Amino acid sequence: MKKLEKITKIRVHPDNPRLIKDIKFKKLVESIIDFPEMFEKRPLVVNKDYICLGGNMRLKAAREAGLKEVWIDIADWSEKKQKEFIIKDNSGYGEWDWDVLANNWNGTDLNNWGVDVWNPEEYEPELNPETDKKELTKEEFEKRQNELNNKNLNGDRDYIECICPNCFHEFQIEKK
Repeated sequence: MKKLEKITKIRVHPDNPRLIKDIKFKKLVESIIDFPEMFEKRPLVVNKDYICLGGNMRLKAAREAGLKEVWIDIADWSEKKQKEFIIKDNSGYGEWDWDVLANNWNGTDLNNWGVDVWNPEEYEPELNPETDKKELTKEEFEKRQNELNNKNLNGDRDYIECICPNCFHEFQIEKK
């Protein structure tokens, strides 16, 4: 049964095995802000207790984007079927035809829409916390830490944003 529901009623699944972080999460938030109508055509799938089975990352991004309502589809399935759906919904069975993408699609659009095409303006190499550090001054670190603390206090989210004081890597911890 598909319907529009208050976002505060829906909970993230505690055993969701998928993550989306950093730049990709920001792109998902922007995508939802730019095109919220997608939710009606591709609703979140929830169980009868309003726990999200499909679309956990979209749910988190919708909250970050400030949406008050989202489209959901309620699935009344056994626990076994719910677990199967969670994995199958996140399995990537296909692959991109890079030749078709390169010749028929705009690379900037693809990048903005979450397809992993290289964009030198957004490239940030992965850090090895034991050997590599971003160059931040103590003041810049404290400023960023305060910004994250303010976001955490003012946000109605299922996670807390953090910054490592050793390597300055930003990450999220899910609230339990």
